[in-house]
Amino acid sequence: MTDATTPPPAPGTPPRADCVADAAGGLTFDMAVHDATAPVLVLRRRGGTGGPADEARLPLTPAGEGRARAALPSTMELAEGRWDLLLDERAVEPGIRDVRSLVDRIPDEKGPVAVRIPYPTAEGRLAVRSWLRAPHAEAGDIGLGDGTCTVEGVLYGAELGPGAVAEARLGDRVHQVPADGGKGRFTFTLPYDDLARTPPPAGKQHLWELWLRPDGDAEPVRISRLLDDVWDRKSIHVYPVHRREGYRAAPCYTTDNDLCVRLTA
Repeated sequence: MTDATTPPPAPGTPPRADCVADAAGGLTFDMAVHDATAPVLVLRRRGGTGGPADEARLPLTPAGEGRARAALPSTMELAEGRWDLLLDERAVEPGIRDVRSLVDRIPDEKGPVAVRIPYPTAEGRLAVRSWLRAPHAEAGDIGLGDGTCTVEGVLYGAELGPGAVAEARLGDRVHQVPADGGKGRFTFTLPYDDLARTPPPAGKQHLWELWLRPDGDAEPVRISRLLDDVWDRKSIHVYPVHRREGYRAAPCYTTDNDLCVRLTA
């Protein structure tokens, strides 16, 4: 990442935007606008219904040297999902993305945990991945033992109480193990054998979702890893596979950065 800006495109070329993320969860977009009929940068949620909650319109204001700027403040709510950037219904290409402030981010504990990460899509477009969690269980270190995985993390917006458990979920099947911790932290150890009592068929897999129930009466909270600059850690965080007769098991992340245990025959 640098402090430079993307050179201005020639008129008629696809719009391109530089993006800077701040530690509070806000985003700033800078771009050269030669032929825009409406000075508004639009964020549109992919797969939405088209309602007001699926579109955010950010006015573009002059930023000097022929460039314009749009701001997505941290106070503006953005529903969970993937948001495409559009200028006059044209897809915006990614320029320079400065996301250094997202690394090791500590969110404000007064409200929900809001995460926005700008990223380039496979089609070469600029998009924003958004999460909005209240409470939020942030996964940290994952330790691997003999047939177990131990998950440590930080809980935002709630505290562990009596009866706190971690849950591995597969459809309507739920397996619970005790969760410990204090001062906003949690930890639990999950034996793979408990998940493999009904192993998947040959050539198939079971993807057990991991949740945290802060106390016996609380609603479960999805365990995810969101507080950095990685928008899709599925192929980045790869853990060693535990091999046992009849199954293979390993922790893994989904494309939405949710933590699971993958069980294969």
